[in-house]
Amino acid sequence: MPRFWNSGNGGRPPPQDQPLIHYRSNFKSALEHISVPDEFFHGINVFRLAYKGKLEPATLTLSRDKFVISVMPRTVKLERSSSSGGNSLKRPGILSRGRSGASMGSVGGSIQGNSVDGMDAAFSFSSNPHTVVDIGSIDRLQSGQNTLLFEKARWLPWLSPLFIPAHLFRQREKKQTMYQRNHLGIPLLNEERSFSLIFRGAKTLDLMVDEGGDREKILYILNSIVTEYGRAKVKVGNEVLLLRYIWNDVDRDDSNTINEKEMGELLNRINLKEENPKAVYGKFTRTLGLKKEERKTGLTFDQCVTLLHKTKRDTWQVKPVTQFFYDMFGMFMTNHKIRKKVSADSFLKRFLQTVQGEELRTIDDVMKIFAGLLELELADVANYSTQPNYISLEQFEAYLLSRDNDIFNPEREKFCKSDMTKPLSEYWINSSHNTYLTGHQLTGDSSVEMYTKALYRGCRCIELDIWDGGKDELLGDPVPIVYHGYTLVSKIVFEDIIKAIQVFLVLHPKTYPIILSLENHCSVPYQQVMALQLKSILGDLLYIPDESSLQGPLPSPLQLRGKVVLKGRRPVGATDDYDTDSDAADDDMTDLQSVRTEKTSVTGKTPKSVKIAPELAKLTLFHGTKFKTWDSSTAALTHHMHSFSESRVKSFCNRAQTNKWILYNQTHISRSFPSGKRIESSNYSPILAWSTGCQMVALNIQTADEHLLVNDGRFRENGGSGYVLKPSILMMKEEAEPRTTHLEVKILSGSCLPKPGGLSTGECIDPYVKISLFDCHEGREVDSSQVTNQVFNNGFSPIWNFEESFHFDVKNSSVAVMQFTVWDKNSLTKDDEFIASASVPISCMRQGIRSVQLFDANMTRSGAFDFASLLVLVKFEESQAEI
Repeated sequence: MPRFWNSGNGGRPPPQDQPLIHYRSNFKSALEHISVPDEFFHGINVFRLAYKGKLEPATLTLSRDKFVISVMPRTVKLERSSSSGGNSLKRPGILSRGRSGASMGSVGGSIQGNSVDGMDAAFSFSSNPHTVVDIGSIDRLQSGQNTLLFEKARWLPWLSPLFIPAHLFRQREKKQTMYQRNHLGIPLLNEERSFSLIFRGAKTLDLMVDEGGDREKILYILNSIVTEYGRAKVKVGNEVLLLRYIWNDVDRDDSNTINEKEMGELLNRINLKEENPKAVYGKFTRTLGLKKEERKTGLTFDQCVTLLHKTKRDTWQVKPVTQFFYDMFGMFMTNHKIRKKVSADSFLKRFLQTVQGEELRTIDDVMKIFAGLLELELADVANYSTQPNYISLEQFEAYLLSRDNDIFNPEREKFCKSDMTKPLSEYWINSSHNTYLTGHQLTGDSSVEMYTKALYRGCRCIELDIWDGGKDELLGDPVPIVYHGYTLVSKIVFEDIIKAIQVFLVLHPKTYPIILSLENHCSVPYQQVMALQLKSILGDLLYIPDESSLQGPLPSPLQLRGKVVLKGRRPVGATDDYDTDSDAADDDMTDLQSVRTEKTSVTGKTPKSVKIAPELAKLTLFHGTKFKTWDSSTAALTHHMHSFSESRVKSFCNRAQTNKWILYNQTHISRSFPSGKRIESSNYSPILAWSTGCQMVALNIQTADEHLLVNDGRFRENGGSGYVLKPSILMMKEEAEPRTTHLEVKILSGSCLPKPGGLSTGECIDPYVKISLFDCHEGREVDSSQVTNQVFNNGFSPIWNFEESFHFDVKNSSVAVMQFTVWDKNSLTKDDEFIASASVPISCMRQGIRSVQLFDANMTRSGAFDFASLLVLVKFEESQAEI
């Protein structure tokens, strides 16, 4: 059984006899107390899955400080040992100890065992570079073969999945076995010995332990380290986190110091350009009073932290934090000295309750904040306050940039179980369109991995387009397949998708219902197989409604927790009344069919009505029906629902139609999906559909454009559960006017911004911030954007023109979303590069001086994004109580 470990909250804790470290200023040694077998440091012989699914020999090594995992190429010569009956292999050596940044694609390998399937062979590994994965960049660990690269490796090496006849689906592992043994002479893929590291949002390191190796031991050790890292980092300032993350890359000679030659690399990695890095090094070492020999040796980690702190502090620009500190608390203390600290009472009354608008905060809350700040690891030269009821300017700045001061209201972000008891129709549900696609709608690849990605991104309604495949060559059973019909996209097996969903639910049993939107194009025999596979694989995880449950309101998310729910066709034998995405697309479908006919059609066929197998129908809760009138739709049973293309959404959003649709959505479910014209898999804005109460606003999650990032921001609410209660204005029986407000935003500064894609190489960035409001008014989308000035060659601590204010008139506060996006200005072309972003619903936004915790395009904050943030000032015309 494949297993997943999530570095955020799903991992196993370290053994009880491993104490936690609670003292300050020792983050670089925070993992030393974790017990790790010596084989991890000396190198474990593995095979990794390389590009195109080829297993190649490598060595997996853990750095002594336990912060870095390395996978290095090696040459293996397999020699039989007479002492063991000819089945043992001598341990291969390591060819080199190269160094590089994290892998840009999927890679793989295996853990050391006593043999490699008893085969004589010699392997050479020269095609892939040394791959380094930092512990801080790992999102989760998972066992099994649930990645795209493993998926491709199971196919025959010489055929594209598109052209493999369906009857070969069940023969692929058998053929691969024969091919690998007879032609490649390498170990065979084995799911029980395979595992992957998922890092930097989307990258994978795909490995397979050798026969006799202990996969579970490796996963346990690595997960213990990742879990402890997560605990330790919350007591560390951003500069310390950043320096630790880049340390092993810039310390080229492994001296545990940064010398004069390495200083330029360090400054480039933190995105700070200096014309003469050697001069910076020399000036700083003289400031420290280092002797000549000490200067040659280099700066220690703590000294480099001090350098970063001084670089940020001693800028020629006025720091907004310093100015606000003096404006709020006074520049001089009662003894007439320059203010360097602030009391708990002043922090509460002059800052939290006044500027931040947190009127219910108490002195006890402040003392808890101060206690955390007193433990925080900052630079040695920072002014620490050791008094429990005081904090320094530096500690105040650390609080401003912390997650505790995030612009996203933590009360709205945290999960609330009591909010999960309403009927499903009262929620917005995080939804995916054509989930199986990795890219282009007509010529891209399909992948089972996309379902796992969608679930971990928070989607709880995922789509499957199911078609007749061939028949199993051995058993003769029909094989339902999933792909975008009448296009050139590759095909995957329905059964594999259901298995991946089952794995996710077993590992996350408290997941709220996963809705499978089945676009069923199969004949009855294939539907019968689908029903059998759903029941046999999911078992009790499959929700099977009885007739009595179809009467009255829909069930709640809490009632369906841990279940898979089907959307499809409920009435046995129904064809004419059923509504598919193809039927609902209207004019979009005409355009899409013409595109398919002209560019991609390989069959010339057109969709046709399909009879429904009773075995599948009785498993289905949501029955899609064709829209006729709102009155007839509202009078229908609540498990009947509609699907609308984005063009229909816009056409319905006039005043007369909108009000009726809102009423319908109070008791029934609607789903919207992108236009068929979006063959590049772009997205539409979900705001308009949300404003009607449409629950399932399906987007192309493979495309991280601004509209998908808006969706990500919306579903940060309620603990990322994928279910967000609709605002009360959408549940009123009488028509109500949306609430409006005026918003003033100032972009003050940034902290530890990475290079595009989190890369370790490239020029220092020239960041600017784009502030966008996604809103709607009177049935129309109302979007507006404004941008800051660019800051040249500084992503470490950029300061923008904070005298400049950006004003926005919000027309519908209950659905509007504000997006902060950092871009790298490219002066040579118009193609500026995306760096990071954060989307915040207006109803979840807090006023005052706030941090904006930035996310990468995959909605993760791992690796180089773990410490990236903005500092902004937000003012509302009036308070933003939810309506």
